[in-house]
Amino acid sequence: MTGKERAKYRAAANGLEPLFQIGKGGISDGLIAQIEDALDARELIKIKALLESIPQPPKELAQAIAEATKADVIQVIGGCIILYRENPELRAKEKEKEKRKKEAAKKLRIQQKAEKYAQKPVKMRYKTPKKK
Repeated sequence: MTGKERAKYRAAANGLEPLFQIGKGGISDGLIAQIEDALDARELIKIKALLESIPQPPKELAQAIAEATKADVIQVIGGCIILYRENPELRAKEKEKEKRKKEAAKKLRIQQKAEKYAQKPVKMRYKTPKKK
């Protein structure tokens, strides 16, 4: 993952609320399964680690979760972990939606041009016969 992509995902995650909290129990199979489901649905998630009670440092937790879910660690700041995993199905839906949006915009432009030219008065030039 490039630095620009990471910066884009960090910016997108800024407004997200944490979906999960990791406490004294650490990482369990149930937590990994829930994170998998969340990554499938959203691609980008935020997890909160409770610093006072977690058994490992947040960076180690983030690496362990990323390995288990095959996700990328975008950022770890304090107890906040941001993970990203691309979902091809989600991308296909977004591309299809964008394609339909572009087609609709194109039709609208054509319609607006047609209306513009329909309203425009036609200037006709008549040649007046020359006087002798």
